[in-house]
Amino acid sequence: MDITSYIVMALALAAGAVVKGATGMGLPLVALPVLTAVFGLQHAIGLMVIPLIFTNAWQVWSFRAQRSDQRMVFLPWFLVGGVVGIVIGTWLLTALPERILILSLGIILLVYVVLRLTNPHFQLSVKLARRFGPLAGTGGGILQGATGISAPIGVTFIHSMSMERDAHVFAVSAMFLVYSVTQLPSLWLLGVMQPSWLLQGVFALVPILVFMPVGQMLAGKLSRKAFDRLILIFLGLIGLKMVLGL
Repeated sequence: MDITSYIVMALALAAGAVVKGATGMGLPLVALPVLTAVFGLQHAIGLMVIPLIFTNAWQVWSFRAQRSDQRMVFLPWFLVGGVVGIVIGTWLLTALPERILILSLGIILLVYVVLRLTNPHFQLSVKLARRFGPLAGTGGGILQGATGISAPIGVTFIHSMSMERDAHVFAVSAMFLVYSVTQLPSLWLLGVMQPSWLLQGVFALVPILVFMPVGQMLAGKLSRKAFDRLILIFLGLIGLKMVLGL
C-alpha cells in the first residue's frame, strides 16, 4: 500500500475506534465502507479480522462482570448460531449478489428504528430472546461472513432487550469476538485471506489502541437514555446507507 492508503486506513480506523469505545460497536460500521472503497470488500474484511478479535476480546474482559446478568441466558445459543452463520456467510462472500440482501436488511433495520421511536418502551423479553436467539445469531453470522457487518441483525436483536450500557457492550462484544474468531479460519480455508492482510491488521491496531479509550471516556458521560439514542442513531444511519446503496 502507498502512504495515502495508510493514511485513509488510519483515519477510518480511528473514527471507528472512538465509536467502538463508546458503544461497544461501530468499528466495522465506520471503517469498513471506507476500507472497501479503497481496497475492495474481501481485502477490507480480511484486514479487519485482527482488529475485531483484539478490540472485542478487550471489551469482553473489561465488562466480564456482566456475564452473570440473568438476561445473558440467551447468549450461548445465540453465539452457537453465529458460528454456523459465519461459515455459511463466508462461503457466500465470493458469490452472493449483495444489493438485494443489503436493501432488504436496510429496510428491516429502519422499521426497527421507527418502532423504537414510536414505541420507546418496546422490549424483547428474556424468554423470547432465548427462544429466537439461535436464529438471530445465525442470521447475524451469515451477514458478518458475507458483508463484514452483522449489526442489522445481531446488534438490533441485542438492543431490543433494552439492557444497561455495560451489559449491552458485553453481549455485543462477545458476539463480535466469536464471529471474528470463527471468520478467520473460514477465510483461510476458502482461500480468501492473504498473509499481508493479517500484517496490515496488526498495524491497524495502532490507531485503534489510541482512540478506543477516547470513546470509553466519552461514554462515561452519557446517561442511559442518551446511550440508547446514540445506538438508535447508528442503527438508523446504517439502515439508510443500505437502502440508498451508499
